[in-house]
Amino acid sequence: MNLIFSPLSKPSLFFPPHQLHKHNHHYFKFKPHCLQTTISSPISNTPPETKTGVIIVGAGLAGLAAATHLNSKNIPFLLVEASNSVGGRVRTDEVDGFLLDRGFQIFITGYPEAKNVLDYESLDLQKFYSGAFVYFNGKFHTVADPLRHFTDAILSLTNPIGSVIDKLLIGLTRIRVLSKSDGEILSANEISIIDLLRNTGFSGLIIDRFFRPFFGGIFFDKELETSSRLFDFIFKCLALGDNTLPAKGISAIPEQLARKLPSSSILLNSKVASIEEFESKSNLSSVKLQNGEILKSEFGVIIAVEEPEAEKLLAGKVGSKLGHKRLVRSTACLYFSADQVPISEPVLLLNGSGKGIVNNMFFATNVARSYGPPGKTLVSVSVIGTYEGKSDEDLTTIVLQELSGWFGDSLVKRWKHLRTYRIEFAQPNQCPPTNLLKSPKIGPSVYMCGDHWSSATFDGALVSGRRAAEALLKDKALASQ
Repeated sequence: MNLIFSPLSKPSLFFPPHQLHKHNHHYFKFKPHCLQTTISSPISNTPPETKTGVIIVGAGLAGLAAATHLNSKNIPFLLVEASNSVGGRVRTDEVDGFLLDRGFQIFITGYPEAKNVLDYESLDLQKFYSGAFVYFNGKFHTVADPLRHFTDAILSLTNPIGSVIDKLLIGLTRIRVLSKSDGEILSANEISIIDLLRNTGFSGLIIDRFFRPFFGGIFFDKELETSSRLFDFIFKCLALGDNTLPAKGISAIPEQLARKLPSSSILLNSKVASIEEFESKSNLSSVKLQNGEILKSEFGVIIAVEEPEAEKLLAGKVGSKLGHKRLVRSTACLYFSADQVPISEPVLLLNGSGKGIVNNMFFATNVARSYGPPGKTLVSVSVIGTYEGKSDEDLTTIVLQELSGWFGDSLVKRWKHLRTYRIEFAQPNQCPPTNLLKSPKIGPSVYMCGDHWSSATFDGALVSGRRAAEALLKDKALASQ
């Protein structure tokens, strides 16, 4: 979303125009109910101060969800974002007419919180095939949802991706997760995904050839050490909805949320340097920007940045309460332009061979034609880990050589590399033990949200943002105002 600077009508609102230019912020004229003011003296060298109701640090999905809830209650807030746009890790770039999502990201329509806060129709969601094609022993084999592709599922019963019993167990797992509420799933006794699959009775064949690349690609965890709570939650969402891509890219999701907020409430290109806890003298919580400016909040601060950044901001304060695990999930995503497409279906392709570094891939323009210019195909390839020791050129060469074995060298050698995204922090570590329902409050007037504070999913980020705003309102008895 491009936010365009609009001149202020009154110098008393936020910073004078010359200061706005100097600090390179995106500011907007505020609506009266926002009560935003700037306190500064023309003869003082002290940084200007801005006062508002709530300060939200980070305009990713969690921050936007918190802002959405506050806005629905007519609570003034300021959403502060270090980058030039909203979305956090949920961003899309346009390159040579292609839409490149920053990393492998699929939106599941079965997410319960997303149904409440997003307008699916306006997102123009384009569906994937309900299942996957698994590359094994030189061929692609189908794993299909029997309720949506019954014939394909029957025909695939005897393929080498798993036994008939394995495929019956998938159906029983579906029944099991659908019989539980989301709260029950997210607070249930937990083990690792790999242990859950083995205890359920799945064979090593289907674990290695389907579950490892499929859920390994979702959680960037090929060893399947992630909590069984996350497996059950995603499995339930998949049973209730479809894998999709918004027609205008994954960034359409945060952009839709941002459009519903007062433009005056979003402050871009503004990195927060530190967060102070409740100040008894001024009765305000404060946030200091990297350029020295001070933002003061009457009601509290909501931290909605990814886990590593939250640790930096809270170092020496309430950060010790985060209780994080050092392991993070990382990935690299490579995009290519092609003139021909070897597979016409809008389907996710999984590497079930146990060889090579490609985990999964798909032809994005098969799913959403809008992801590429006419006559061109967009190829998206994902690996687990960032392969820091290899240059983009070397990583591209390895991936293309590997995929030449899948589709033929004569076809793949004509693919043009567009861009490689290496995402060091793609997801937080959510190996057992986890606490996916922990309190958002971490200090006096300081609240935390984000996928590291809930489930590592789009839905988890949205839920955590709402819950942080609700907790703040409850503490300050603002909900009825």
